[in-house]
Amino acid sequence: MSAHPTQASPAVSPGPLPWTCPFCALHCDGFEPQAQGGRFSLQGTDCARAQAGLSHFAVEVSAAVPALIDGAPASLEAALQAAAAVLAQARLPLFGGLVTDIAGSRALYTLANASGAILDHVHGEAQMHGLRALQDRGLLTTTVAEVREHADLMVCLGTQPGERYPEFFHRCGFGREAPGRVRNLVFLGALPPAEGLAPGVQVSHVRLEGDVFDTLALLNALAAGRRLREPAPAVLQGLAQRLQEARYAVLVWDMVQAPAHSTLVVQGLHRLVDTLNRGTRAAALLLGGNDGAQSVNQTLTWLSGLPLRTGVLARGLTHEPVLFAADRLLRQQAVDALLWVASFGPEPAPPPTPLPGVVLGHPALAAQASRPGCVFIPVSTPGLGSAGHLSRFDSVVVLPLRPLRADGLPTVAEVASRLADLVAAAKKGQI
Repeated sequence: MSAHPTQASPAVSPGPLPWTCPFCALHCDGFEPQAQGGRFSLQGTDCARAQAGLSHFAVEVSAAVPALIDGAPASLEAALQAAAAVLAQARLPLFGGLVTDIAGSRALYTLANASGAILDHVHGEAQMHGLRALQDRGLLTTTVAEVREHADLMVCLGTQPGERYPEFFHRCGFGREAPGRVRNLVFLGALPPAEGLAPGVQVSHVRLEGDVFDTLALLNALAAGRRLREPAPAVLQGLAQRLQEARYAVLVWDMVQAPAHSTLVVQGLHRLVDTLNRGTRAAALLLGGNDGAQSVNQTLTWLSGLPLRTGVLARGLTHEPVLFAADRLLRQQAVDALLWVASFGPEPAPPPTPLPGVVLGHPALAAQASRPGCVFIPVSTPGLGSAGHLSRFDSVVVLPLRPLRADGLPTVAEVASRLADLVAAAKKGQI
């Protein structure tokens, strides 16, 4: 395992697999990167998110990025020993960020077992909206393919998905090359996009009545045929009727942009979906899972039976969706070490903290990890410098990541596996 390349690394020739973009939870695999002016650009799309992600990676890799211990350059072996010492000496470490792929997630769970750590993703708060609703009452969700093939009505609740997921409408059959049948798109409490929708898509905009909680409650009452004290606004009555008459309605909600207590919104969506399915077909499509959040959560659940915000502690597995929020743990100084993982780019940076730390990250994170008490180990980016796998946001597809060029850096999985062995050995020596 090499810490960094010693010479320029040529771009890897395109293989039989399509290239999967790791920079948002859609994980589009229909576009091919091309080398232009020493950088990669993505052909066939104007996705700003993909282009911004690719801008952090040069075609040729020549500059060596060393590991750091207390801000000073160090060999990979020395950094591994120092990082293992931080984790072995901690009584309750936090594993945060967790921006990695499935193999990295598996290895980090093994390391958490050796360290007695709590795990939470940088997007853990957004993930919890859907997870807690699922735990409490269950969910009826759909997939991108189902929406594309069957949906004739999409209602975007308080969100314009194309802002955060530029290829969303195309992937769902409402953008360019949309199927020839009639499609209706309603933006409830959000403005429609100025462009990017297929000419045949019928677009309408409906204002929220009060806030999103009030509007969803009214829609639920109207869809269920309940008597109201006062007549609901005509526009909401019309929307409820359209939902009941649709052949397949899809309710879209972006959990990352959600307000506080949005588990109640997800539960309200499910109640509406449940009511509609008594007479027609309907489902929810919950957006989220960027930066590997869906992959990490799926992997932890496969391995432990519990999702994010779980502690792999000496007394056993403990899941605390509120108490184990990373920002809460750091703010209350309830943990005594931080392992931060961010392998897709220079964001998200590790939060400022005086705690002893270990950062496994994109080489551009070296400056943020250059402080006393911190160990930095540069790692490869899945889909750019190494192979890997990611789970799409709708949870039904695991997509392979084909590297564009070899960067000579160890993967998160390789580093975490080495650390697990070193921490286990150190813990054994402490007994």
